[in-house]
Amino acid sequence: MEDFELLRHITLGQYLPTGSILHRLDPRTKIVGLGVMLMVMAAYQPASGLVAGLIVVLGLVALARVSLGFALGGLRPALPILLLLAGLQLFLGWGTATKDCHPLWRFWILRITPCSVQVVIALLARLTTLILLTSLLTLTSSVTELARGAEALMRPFQRLGIPADELAMVFTLALRFVPTLAQELEKLLKAQAARGADLGRGSNPIQRTRQLLPVLVPLFITTLRRSEELTAAMESRGYTGGQGRTHYVRLHFRPVDTVALVITFVLLAGLLAAPFGTVDRYWLSLLAQVAMR
Repeated sequence: MEDFELLRHITLGQYLPTGSILHRLDPRTKIVGLGVMLMVMAAYQPASGLVAGLIVVLGLVALARVSLGFALGGLRPALPILLLLAGLQLFLGWGTATKDCHPLWRFWILRITPCSVQVVIALLARLTTLILLTSLLTLTSSVTELARGAEALMRPFQRLGIPADELAMVFTLALRFVPTLAQELEKLLKAQAARGADLGRGSNPIQRTRQLLPVLVPLFITTLRRSEELTAAMESRGYTGGQGRTHYVRLHFRPVDTVALVITFVLLAGLLAAPFGTVDRYWLSLLAQVAMR
């Protein structure tokens, strides 16, 4: 049954009330700060800079009082694809300029060059950072807080005809139902295994995928049933989005939120201004000297 423990490896959408300083920040501060960091790390190129950004994000995980093992557990679902991409880039040089790089190791069509090592480090650091940042947003904010924060941030766009309330609700419900769907899939897999089904034990990935197809139909039906129940619950409670809707809880932007945003933008500015490109060229030259010996 340990093969079907899916929920413990899903960090996206889960909330851990550890009472840290990140938990006490305004949800708008966390959405803006973590969102800007997410965009910068997605577009940043130097491998050493991405490693530095990953260290900063790990510091945020520690500041949030979240177990590092639990936070990194969110990488497990994406680990096979991540290792596949890393292997293709490392041994085949996909996405690297292999013409100008002397190989460190070569066997038939396989070769490892300093350029491929740099690309693999950047790939692993970037994707790990993006997954941790996305998980950190939900680990430190409840669904209600995220809904209020997203709605408040998108409220100015209502003048352009954009339904801020509805979009905020859809966004937060999508995050919230990630662990719920993982839990439902876990129950279905355990129920099938208890009835003697041999799930996920084929000789190749295609066979294992075919064995999981019968589980998708009840999962899809369960998802539709949950959506209908949620719709009925919202209608019975008189939920109506749109302009003129009042709010029982009002968000308050405090000085600590200003300090948090200032620190975030200073760190990102320092990351962009630091000569990490020069650092990459330096250790690439060192690896090139090793390859030429």
